[in-house]
Amino acid sequence: MEIIVKEYKNYNADKILNLYDSVGWCSYTKRPEMLEHAFEHSLKIFGAHDEKKLVGIIRAVGDGCSIVFIQDLLVLPEYQRKGIGRKLIKTMLEAYPDVYQIELATDNTEKTTAFYKACGLLPYSEMGCEGFMKIKY
Repeated sequence: MEIIVKEYKNYNADKILNLYDSVGWCSYTKRPEMLEHAFEHSLKIFGAHDEKKLVGIIRAVGDGCSIVFIQDLLVLPEYQRKGIGRKLIKTMLEAYPDVYQIELATDNTEKTTAFYKACGLLPYSEMGCEGFMKIKY
C-alpha cells in the first residue's frame, strides 16, 4: 500500500460524504451543501489516496500568514493507525513553514492528545492559553 498525499482541488461529494460518514461526523453530512461550501472556501486541502481511493483528508482555514486553523483531519477507519494522519499533518505544516500560529480543536482524549503532541502540536494549556468555541447545531 503506497499512500500518496496531494492537494485536493476538485470536490467530490460522494467521496467526501463517505469519508465524513465513516468516522461518524454526521453533523457535517446532514448539511452537505454547507460542507461543500466549506471545502470551496478553505485555505488548503490535502487528500491521502490509496491508488484512486480517497482514504484521508486534511482541511485548513485561515489567512495563511498569521494563522492556519486545521479544521478537519479524517482517515477512513480501516486505514487508521498506519501513519496517514501523521503524513497529512506533516504535509499541512510543511505547506506553511512561516505562519505565526497553527491551531486545531479536537476531542479531549488521551489518544488524540498523544497523537497531536507526537506531531509537534501542544495543548493550549501547556502554552498558558485557553481556547473557546461556540457551535451552532
